[in-house]
Amino acid sequence: PRSISTISENLQSKMKASLVLLATFATRSAAFAPASTTAFSRNMSTNAVPLANGAMSFDRVCREWRCKYSGDKATSESLEEISKLVDEYLPQIKAASKDATVNRLICGGCLDFKLMTTVPLEDFGPWEEGGHVPEAEFLEKLKKIEGVSQVETQTITNMII
Repeated sequence: PRSISTISENLQSKMKASLVLLATFATRSAAFAPASTTAFSRNMSTNAVPLANGAMSFDRVCREWRCKYSGDKATSESLEEISKLVDEYLPQIKAASKDATVNRLICGGCLDFKLMTTVPLEDFGPWEEGGHVPEAEFLEKLKKIEGVSQVETQTITNMII
């Protein structure tokens, strides 16, 4: 005959084994769960516009001004003149929004110059309605720089992820 203490010890041992098995299954079963469809939501602000069936979104819009310059990037006179123009207009460009960011991109291989001004979505509409000031004036002067060609603009989303 088994004593009550032996039966109790066996029961406790079986319960511990069951709990370990249950805990192991619970932590491993997540690997087989379907992927979350809201994984990107942690990066979405409350006013973000969804894209790609909710897989992406944006709450910042960028206005890009671009052109081709001539010469070697290290000694290009046209690139030097572009730099002076940017310096002249940078305060006005940044005035598009208190949260504006301005990026300058230069490719020495294909001779691209790009100036990208990104603003929050709520600030883009008023800036666009006003003509992206000082875009027209800036581009007019950019086109007059010797060695500059293919002056273009583009509006795109620009999100930090």
